[in-house]
Amino acid sequence: MSTRGRTARYYATGTTVKGGKKKPAVAKRAKAVKAKLTTKLNKDPKRKKKNKESAKKRREAKKNGRNIKGKDYDHKQGRFMSASKNRGQKEASRKKGSKRKKR
Repeated sequence: MSTRGRTARYYATGTTVKGGKKKPAVAKRAKAVKAKLTTKLNKDPKRKKKNKESAKKRREAKKNGRNIKGKDYDHKQGRFMSASKNRGQKEASRKKGSKRKKR
């Protein structure tokens, strides 16, 4: 059985507490706010360009017989890497030797 992450649990139930009291009104509003923001971000010209580039690279890689399952195209490094490694690279606290406090 897979357990939901904290954010997914919030959007589904309206609370981040495991087994906590469900708050459907909060969950419904949170989903609506997230959907509106996601739509706005996905319409950004830079994001559209990156999505287009990523799709093209994926098609090429599959055509050439590369196994790219579970991998994302990193636009900065210009290669495929695991999806988990390709997250939050601008965040200073994730960089080695950072003095910024980790959350």
